[in-house]
Amino acid sequence: MLLTLLAFAVALGILITFHELGHYWAARWCGVRVERFSVGFGKVLAHRRDRHGTEWALSAIPLGGYVKMLDEPPAGASNEEIAESFNHKSVWQRIVIVAAGPVANLVLAALLYAALGMMGTREPEAYVAQPQAGTAAAMAGFSAGDRIRSIDGRQVDSWNEVRWHLLDRLSAGGEAYIQVQSGDGRQLERRLELQPATIDPDAEDPLRQAGLSLLIPAPGIRQADPGGAGAQAGLQAGDILVAVGSIERPSARQAVEEISRHPEQSLEVRVLRNGAEHRLQVTPRAHQGENGTIGRIGVMLTTDFPMVDVRYGPLESLHRGIVRTGETVVFSLKMMGRMVTGDVSLRNISGPVTIADYAGQTARVGLAAYVGFLALISVSIGVLNLLPIPMLDGGHLMYYLLEILRGKPVPDAWMEYGQRLGIVLLAGLMGLAFFNDFSRLFS
Repeated sequence: MLLTLLAFAVALGILITFHELGHYWAARWCGVRVERFSVGFGKVLAHRRDRHGTEWALSAIPLGGYVKMLDEPPAGASNEEIAESFNHKSVWQRIVIVAAGPVANLVLAALLYAALGMMGTREPEAYVAQPQAGTAAAMAGFSAGDRIRSIDGRQVDSWNEVRWHLLDRLSAGGEAYIQVQSGDGRQLERRLELQPATIDPDAEDPLRQAGLSLLIPAPGIRQADPGGAGAQAGLQAGDILVAVGSIERPSARQAVEEISRHPEQSLEVRVLRNGAEHRLQVTPRAHQGENGTIGRIGVMLTTDFPMVDVRYGPLESLHRGIVRTGETVVFSLKMMGRMVTGDVSLRNISGPVTIADYAGQTARVGLAAYVGFLALISVSIGVLNLLPIPMLDGGHLMYYLLEILRGKPVPDAWMEYGQRLGIVLLAGLMGLAFFNDFSRLFS
């Protein structure tokens, strides 16, 4: 719990503070006086004032920050003070200052994705398991052992990239042309026709619904106890289990369960060793387990996924980071539109509880997972703040665009009604997010 709260606080602190830095840098560039930049909210714990008159503060609640600008000069202000006030800047300067916060989040996301590319990640290679009959993948001709090389002409290096490239197609439907290397080494093209699927976090994985799942390698023997029944029957480290008893191509769990069911009973085991298949007779020794007598053969099984190191140089990483950020923005907007039409479940909207949980989970997995989480949330903050909802940055931008069209500022009454509407919309959105959070928490 402590790690989850700490990871959540660090995430929000970084992302929201960077957002506010965007506003700050743009305001300074446009000549607006910034009276205070605070990291955190609430009571000021420490502060100092720079030569520009800005107070830099550290506040008690480390969940973001804020920028306080000089909006209106005081009565009897000098021309310099008037020139430094936000409301006396041109509409284009105000647009730049307001848009700079969300843009800063998108820039941060691109930099984080670029950092991931340079750090490198170790991910499963894109080998496909045998698809179930009748699924889109089965009808496209996929078979066990196909290695996906590209999707619609774009190179694919890992299973995670397969998921990313097909995510939009899975929700909207359509065709995808996938280049694969078959198990016998041939280069083939599969034409995958996908029907639109409702994206729901509580439903089955849409990729699996389409028949595409990661191939789980056959279990192998990592170590055989010299005095165990397996070693005495001839099993060796490095053997790959082809069959255990009546189970062909067993998973590690299936192999253990089958052995457990046959204490003191002869069991045929077929293994692949140096490219040749061997048949062995193993008699599991009886052991007393929690639920009765079980069989054991004294070997340690392993299921090693074929892995690939995904790493790029600085320039390519930066290019990929920018592209990934742009694709995430477009996909986020599409998902929002599909929520409105009902093609995507509203249960995809998450609040702080779910975000905190993901922050903790990714922090436990490792630095790369946490950086990827930060990048995704940074994009989400940027996109959300650009929506034309009053009280968000996008709402202010909408007012400024109307000011350009009208040739004068919008009436105060419009802004007042807009604020009321914005409060209702944001309250409804947050209510739905909290409802989804606690539904997942107690389900």
